[in-house]
Amino acid sequence: MSGVRALQVIDTLGMGGAETWLMEVLRRWARSGEAFMDFLVTSGAEGVFDAEARALGARLHYLRYGRRSALSFGQAFRAILAKGRYDAIHDHQDFSSGWHFLMGAGALPPVRVTHVHNPAYQIRNNYGVTASRRIVASIGRGLVRRYATCVTGTSRQVLSEYGFDAPAFARIPKAALHCGFDTARFDGDREVARAAVREEHGWPAASPLVLFAGRIDQSAELDHPQNHKNSAFAVCAALACLRICPGARFLFAGAPSPAVAILEQRVAAQARADHFAFVGVRRDIERLMLASDVLLFPSRGEGLGMVAVEAQAASLPVLASTAVPRECVVVPELVRFLDLAQGEDAWGGAIAALLANPPRVDGANERVAASAFGIAQSAAALRRLYETGRA
Repeated sequence: MSGVRALQVIDTLGMGGAETWLMEVLRRWARSGEAFMDFLVTSGAEGVFDAEARALGARLHYLRYGRRSALSFGQAFRAILAKGRYDAIHDHQDFSSGWHFLMGAGALPPVRVTHVHNPAYQIRNNYGVTASRRIVASIGRGLVRRYATCVTGTSRQVLSEYGFDAPAFARIPKAALHCGFDTARFDGDREVARAAVREEHGWPAASPLVLFAGRIDQSAELDHPQNHKNSAFAVCAALACLRICPGARFLFAGAPSPAVAILEQRVAAQARADHFAFVGVRRDIERLMLASDVLLFPSRGEGLGMVAVEAQAASLPVLASTAVPRECVVVPELVRFLDLAQGEDAWGGAIAALLANPPRVDGANERVAASAFGIAQSAAALRRLYETGRA
């Protein structure tokens, strides 16, 4: 089989930003034959894209990674590397990649990429729960310095937040490597989408629609340290908006959690249950964006915030927190940033203002397609990385 060969190390081939990007690239490469990729799934679990990935020619290796399975993981990992004869390994699991590289030492391909996707805010809280986890993360970071030949991030900002601009990493090439996507999926008939989505939920045809796209945090408490997407704050902001724009409707699309029931109770307590829909994971995010009037994106941290880029491709105005990297902006006319410290009332007012005076932009989809987020540019950058070791 000709073409550059890479092994992608992921948790699960699910609906996350990195995984959907890799699947877009895999579809493109399967047609062209210019490069190929396999997947090492460290959760050991099946994902929504597994069958398609296999049909496109990728091999999926399910190998659970953890403290109790470290020895067996290392042995099987080395066998996979030896058999695959890869040109590159691309590990998407931040500091854990250093541990993976250590276990594969001597069998690793010449190009070894550590890629950070998650916000440093989230990683600090996840790793900071116990002293042992902090130690594991610290050692993993040192192993990245020892073994990685390139460090990439979904944004340049997240690379700095992870500490990769420190002098200890000066010898390692570093660059933002944006996740790309096929923008044509977000270029559709807005009126048809608007009518269909409102009919689906029994909402008035003329009702303004605000979309929240992202998993629902595990806790409904606003100050919980592991809250990431800030879904509880989004509900508070939505309720504040309804005091100004009572006809608005709010659609929450993303993986559910136990917090959903609590959030629904809060909405019902204010007699607004018919204004909200928590719809779980959706495979038609393009249609939801085309049907919506504003994307609400109040995250407490993001590696980049691909949902904001997708919204711009759909010509959908975005209200994002200042914690979201500015590198997500392709069409400035469509994106507004607001500090979370301004509070839910200010956010509610900002949503209402966008609904009342939405920006109108021609050619937004084409502008995103021509950017580094377009799938053609993104796939080419990934291939260059595997061929040259530099993003």
